[in-house]
Amino acid sequence: MVFPFGTLLPINAQQVSAWGTLISISQPALGRSFTLEPTLIGSSKLGQGQDQPSQPLTLGHHQVRYARDGSIRPWAAWTDVLDREMRWYEKCPTDHGYPLFTTVTFMDSLYKVQTNRSDSIPAMQNGMGIISYLKYDSFTHHRHKSVLSDAQKMGDYILEQALTPADPGLKYPRFPRSTGHAGAWPQPPDCGSQDDQPYEIQPDKGAIAGYALVELYRATNKGKYRDAALHIARVLASHVRKGDATHSPWPFRADYRTGTPRNEIGGNTSFFLRLFDGLKALGYNEFDETRALTWNWIRTYQIPSAESEGKLFVQFFEDHHNEDNRTAWGPLNLARYLIEGKEAVDPTWQKDAKTLIEFVNRTFTHVRYGITICGEQDEDHDPWGGINTTWGAVLAQYCRATGSPEYKRIAEQALTFALYAVADNGCPRDSLHNPEDGGWQEDAHTDKVHNIVEALIAFPEWGR
Repeated sequence: MVFPFGTLLPINAQQVSAWGTLISISQPALGRSFTLEPTLIGSSKLGQGQDQPSQPLTLGHHQVRYARDGSIRPWAAWTDVLDREMRWYEKCPTDHGYPLFTTVTFMDSLYKVQTNRSDSIPAMQNGMGIISYLKYDSFTHHRHKSVLSDAQKMGDYILEQALTPADPGLKYPRFPRSTGHAGAWPQPPDCGSQDDQPYEIQPDKGAIAGYALVELYRATNKGKYRDAALHIARVLASHVRKGDATHSPWPFRADYRTGTPRNEIGGNTSFFLRLFDGLKALGYNEFDETRALTWNWIRTYQIPSAESEGKLFVQFFEDHHNEDNRTAWGPLNLARYLIEGKEAVDPTWQKDAKTLIEFVNRTFTHVRYGITICGEQDEDHDPWGGINTTWGAVLAQYCRATGSPEYKRIAEQALTFALYAVADNGCPRDSLHNPEDGGWQEDAHTDKVHNIVEALIAFPEWGR
């Protein structure tokens, strides 16, 4: 029996009482309209055992397998699932010399562009894709030459097809485009799509792309990637501001011609730090002041906000513009940065990382099919592949770094759930709510692979 997305397993009355009131959400979003019925839970109840359904449950293409304690088991070994997915993308056709999944955001199971969605998100999709492919390449000991090659093609696509014009009179010249259109070679000056205005960019997406290019330079020693990252960082440094309780160091959106901001708070701040840190490691110290100003705002305003309502973690997704829309992506990736950097970046990293994780747990997690999973944002509680695997991976990294088993079980279960979205032939879908394979490529693939790899590094036994 296939349970429609939104069906809750019949958990027992004690769990219903502990986990809270059933609520109904219906939130239209561009391409992400849905109705679901999550049970929002407090973090103290995360990971409780679940009752199995009375009839077989199918997720994606697979009948769910259960352990004797009621937890779900993977449909195949994690490493096998990941390898199948990477091999499926290895066969992806090219367009203008780039794999199709780097140039379009909406692709189906036949490697075809979804004709009803021409909008795209070049910087995020390819920036996180580069990071995913480099991590997978290292994890598999460079076994597949196509992985590094495709990572370079993602970087080349950003540099050759998805930058603002080079006019030096622009406030953000040759800056990565946050949104665009499939089939544009290159993206035109007015390519803004989704919730961007035609001439807008998102500074944080430039930071994601810039950091990915630093890592690509480290992997290939090709100076064009370092030089592009350096240019992006210099553009960002020229627009940084002190920030306060109502302004982050960069706005979420800005007109690249004039610099005029829109949406004064951007909740994704960790990739600015990663970009400046990465360039400093290459010998570029010119961003020290900008980095210090950014970190001071994070430490003084943003992390403390996670102790309550998290109002400084609004705005991340390209297809939303509500200035009160909090997301799980920003705090989770900031927690990851602190966990990886430890005392070198934050003397109180463990306390601060847990503050960020707990904010996400109490704000965005809920139970689906008897499994605790993570939603994306206030306006979209669906466990898309990118956010749910980010949550699981960050929890795993925290457990490994601290030695605490606190979140280990729920991390493994959330990631096991996510991998049910991959078909036998390796084609993934962006969310298990989607009845079709394919969809948003950053959720189906490019912002997912690195999370699985990071969880496997933390707990290799999960891959077996």
